[in-house]
This record gives sequence, structure tokens and C-alpha cells, in this order.
Amino acid sequence: MQKLSNYRRLWAVLGVGVVSLVTTFVFNQPFWAQTLVTVLGSLIALLMFIDMVKTLRSGKFGVDLLAITAVIATLAIGEYWAALIVLLMLTGGDALEDYAAHKANADLQSLLDKSPQNAHLMVNGNIKAIAVDQVDVGDWLLVKPGEVIPVDGTIVLGSTTLDESSLTGESRPVDKVVSDTVMSGSVNGDASIQIVADQRAADSQFQNIVRLVKQAEAQPAHFVRMADRYAVPFTILAYVIAGAAWIISGDPVRFAEVLVVASPCPLILAAPIALVAGMSRASQSGIIVKTGTTLEQLAKVKTMAFDKTGTITQGHLQVNEIMTQPNIDKTRLLTLAAATEQQSNHILARSLMQAAPDQLPSVSNVKETTGGGVQAQIDGQLIRVGKADFAMPDGSIDKVNDTAVYVSADHHYLGCVTFTDELRPEAATTMTELHKLGIKNLMMISGDRTAIAQKIAKAVGIDRVHAECLPGEKIAVLKQVPDDQKPFAMVGDGVNDAPSLVTADVGIAMGASGATTASESADAVILKDDLQRTVVAVQISRATMHVARQSVMVGIIICTMLMLIASFGVIPAIFGALLQEVVDTVTILWALRARSITIAKLN
Repeated sequence: MQKLSNYRRLWAVLGVGVVSLVTTFVFNQPFWAQTLVTVLGSLIALLMFIDMVKTLRSGKFGVDLLAITAVIATLAIGEYWAALIVLLMLTGGDALEDYAAHKANADLQSLLDKSPQNAHLMVNGNIKAIAVDQVDVGDWLLVKPGEVIPVDGTIVLGSTTLDESSLTGESRPVDKVVSDTVMSGSVNGDASIQIVADQRAADSQFQNIVRLVKQAEAQPAHFVRMADRYAVPFTILAYVIAGAAWIISGDPVRFAEVLVVASPCPLILAAPIALVAGMSRASQSGIIVKTGTTLEQLAKVKTMAFDKTGTITQGHLQVNEIMTQPNIDKTRLLTLAAATEQQSNHILARSLMQAAPDQLPSVSNVKETTGGGVQAQIDGQLIRVGKADFAMPDGSIDKVNDTAVYVSADHHYLGCVTFTDELRPEAATTMTELHKLGIKNLMMISGDRTAIAQKIAKAVGIDRVHAECLPGEKIAVLKQVPDDQKPFAMVGDGVNDAPSLVTADVGIAMGASGATTASESADAVILKDDLQRTVVAVQISRATMHVARQSVMVGIIICTMLMLIASFGVIPAIFGALLQEVVDTVTILWALRARSITIAKLN
């Protein structure tokens, strides 16, 4: 609503300006033009003064006080055209700043759309469809293949494989059997299960993510913008010069004339324009920066945290190693495993098929055991592929630490195929370049096992690791970042990362293949599937802020010179207002240099 209000004010000033021109120069009625400008100017000045008081009460500094004072002073001495010009600059700057700041707020709708809506309640052997919020603790529910688990619960009948990536961010499938707990928001595999509800829908893990995002949005980190930091000393300087000119000359007109040229256009216009230009430059590099404040924060980042799956890694499992018994050919083992699994929808089956040879042997008598594996006849042999105790029920296999499928032929163990979530090829280079940029604290926060997370962190050069974290625990880690290591950024890609992205001073989403909710919860979105864009984002942010500071200082220096000259009474108010437009033009052109920031090394 504030954005619409500022745009309406701008259009109101433009409209009054046109009407005043017509009234004065067509109908020769300058009195009515002055009356119209005086009434409108007083009203807008009052509204902006109220907004400024609210801003000061929130602990921030406003930059409009000088302009408001200039409007009032010029109206008081009858210089209504000068007041109109200042109003045009002031409302135009506020409208532009609204465009540069917070143009895209986090939207939870996509997350809510993914939340479970219905459940299958079992009553006396019958199945009844009910709304998920009607489920009570202790209810028995049927979850069909491919459905989302409606509430947190415990399996009482059946076994299955769950996709928990929307909750933990991990792509590895999770096998579940009787007595295992399941979390709302997980996607069931290809087998029906029955669960007993442990929580109501409102208390489930999935809804907890929604609440975490809302809570983080409601408690944004305090941040003082660059323009606000310059506002206080510049305002004091302007009042000192204007007051001295009034006192020494005894003419209140001098006060108005000084304040007209002191209107803070460098703070109202230059910085937002530089930020908009920097945001435009970032978009050219495949990085959507949603607000100008994000650029300011990102330029000062001291700590950067990363999710693992889909951010540091590719986000999908690939064959890592083929381990065979003596005299067993590795290619033969992979071929047998892929041929047996080729009709399965299991995530590991898909990974096997991607690595397998194009020509696979014929199979027959295929049988899949949920939570165990797949068996088939190949060349007269019974091939079993899956868990260790499925491939060799006698328990004679020594299990490996990695995710793996084990292969046997006619109850003779042949070997296993291990899988890994492959590192992004640019991950290590990204960490090196972030360190070179002075970001010394790099951490990884992951839901994966500690050993795997530490191994990946060491491979890419990340300093600290926090593993086996659920969304709430990730937020706890972020909130423990010391003040001297702030501001901090969080980079992630999944639904489970949404609360962390909102909690961080700067949330960056890998939006090319990541979840929509992560993109909407983030302050910046990397559209290209390239982690190195985080380095580009930091570089553009720093270059943009350098240009913004330059444009502000150029404007302040020019304004200060004009104030000193105006204090001698040689610059009439209307001419001073026009000079302000010259200053506007200079600072705007300087700020627009942010559009042409060159990041040659990465682009």
C-alpha cells in the first residue's frame, strides 16, 4: 500500500503542476495556482512528516526532513513554483526508492499449495476420505503409492521408500518399515502403507516449515541503509548553514533559499538509482536481486552458509564406485544390476540406468520387494539387487558406509554399486574466490550424515560443517552466528531451505532447478545453474555500492557548495530549485554507471 501511496503522490504533484501552469499562463490566474500548490504542498508535507515520524520511531533515519522543511519554507515566503519543483523531486524520489526496495516480498502460497490437503481415514476396515485438518492423534490412515504423507505418524502396516527431500533437502530415498516414523510432506514410494497419526496436521513437520518462514519474516534483521547513514550529518549541516544565513542577514528568505538547494536529492535519488542500475546489471548475469537493501547487505557479507544437496552438490545420485568380488568384471556387475532394476521406479534404479551400457540382457520373472530390492532371471541365473540382506539373506555381506545396492547371482555375492551426490564442478573454485573476496567464514548446513557432509566440505574448502539438521535446527545455527561475522548470507535450493533463507541477512536461492518456495523466500535468486554466480553477486553488489557512495558524495559536495553560495542571497528560491534539478541530473548520470559494471573474469 505504501508503494501505491507514493505513486499517487507523484501523480498528484504532476497533475497539480499541469493545472497550475494552465491556470497561470492560459487563464492568467496565478493566485489560484498558488492556492492549489499551497494546499497540495501542505497536505503532502504533512503526510510525509507523519511517515518520517513513524520511520524515526522504528529506529531508522529518514532523509526527507530537509525537503519537507524546504517545501514549507518556500510556501511560507510565497515561492510556490520552487515548492512545486521540490515536491516533484521529493515524490519522484520516494516512488523510485519504492521501486528499488522490496519489489518482491516472500510468498508462501506455493509452499501452502504443496501441503497435504486430504487423508484416507480407516474405520472398521473401511476407507473414508477426510480433510487433513480433521485427522486426530491416534487415527489410522492409509497412504497410497505416490501420495504425500498427510501428518507425522508411525507405520503400523507395510513398508515403503519415502522421498523426504522437501523436508531435509536430501535426494537419497529413505526406506521405512513397521514402527518407523514418517513426516508430513514426505512423498510415498510405490507401496501402500498404514500409519497411526502421532500429530495433528497443524503440528506436523511440514506446517512447522511454514511457521518458521512466517516467524522469520516477522522478525527481520535491523539494518541501516547507506542513505540513512548520511542523512543526519547532511541535515545538521544544512540547518546550520541556513540558520546562520538567516541570523546574519536577518532575512527569513535566506533560510528558504539555502534549504531549497539543500534538498537531499543525492540521498533520495542517487542511491536508489545506483541500486536499481546494479540490480539490472545483476539480472544480466542471471541473478535476480529483489531489493536495493539486499545489494547493500550483500556488499558487506562476512559469512556465507550453504546447503549441501542441490547447492554444493548436483542434487541427484550418480554411480560412484563398483566394488566386486575376485574374478568378477565391473562392467558385468553394473550390467546385471541395471538390467534387473530397469523396470523399477526407485531413485537408485534410475541412477543405475544412467550409468549402464546401452545394450542390456533380457530379463524374466521380475519381482520387486518393497523396501528390499528386485530379483529377476538373467541367462538362467537368479539375480538379486537391493539391500545387503535382500541380496544375501544369510547376512554374509559386509556393508559399506555409502549408499549402495548389493548384487548376487544364484545366492553368490558378486559385489555392490555405491552412489554419491556429485559435487558441482565449480564448487571448489567458488569457495576459493569467496575467500579471496575477504569472506573468511564459509559454512555448510546440511540434513545429511556428518561423515558425508564433512567429506564434501573438505573437498570444496568450506571452513565449518553443521550436519544432520532439520529446518528448525538450521535456523538455530544461523542465529548463533556472532555479531562480528555479520551480515551473513545463506545459499540453498529446496523447500526445506525456505526458513533459513528468510532468517539470513541475505537469502540466495539456486532457482534454476530449486523449489519455487526457496526462490520466493530468498532475497536473491540465481537463475543459472551455476554456484559461481554467488561470487558474481558479491562483486556486483560491492561495485554497485561503490558507485552509489560516489554519486551520493558528488551530490552532497555540490549541494554544500550551492548552500554556501545561497547563504549570501545570490540564488533566488526558484532558481535554486532549478539548480537542484541540475544536481539531480549529475548524480543520476553518475549513479547509472552501475549499469555498466564489468565482471570480466566470471562473465
